[in-house]
Amino acid sequence: METAARWTPITPEMEAKVMMGRHIWEYAQMADALGKRTFELRLPEQHSIAPIAAYDAFLKDVVKASTTADRIASLYDGVIPGVIVRFKHYIAATDPILDEPTIVTLQRNIVDLERQRIDAAELQRELKLSSGAAAAIAAREKSIADIVAEEKVAA
Repeated sequence: METAARWTPITPEMEAKVMMGRHIWEYAQMADALGKRTFELRLPEQHSIAPIAAYDAFLKDVVKASTTADRIASLYDGVIPGVIVRFKHYIAATDPILDEPTIVTLQRNIVDLERQRIDAAELQRELKLSSGAAAAIAAREKSIADIVAEEKVAA
């Protein structure tokens, strides 16, 4: 969400601005739902854990994309597929009865993220945007096994 929000004002193509603006709103809805779920799990609402250094560095490098083609490819073909995979792994690894509310939230997010990737692919075709950035970003994202360190809980 923050990356798309950072890029939107400096992206020259209006079609890309409109798409990213709509997706920023959707990311905010996703973040809000996940934040509310953390509260239901007895953590402070909107509780966050910092990513591990490698994933933080990865995200900081993604933000540096300078062309519309590289931005769209990096986000929608590089970063988001990794988020979808991580959500699916969580769903597969968790208890479907005890953690059903989280599963439902993540499934909704997956549907939205997959649709956003379709939106981005259509925009790439429409604007004839071509970038080689996605493959390198996706490979780098896949090389990072865990994105958050285990949080230390006080006794």
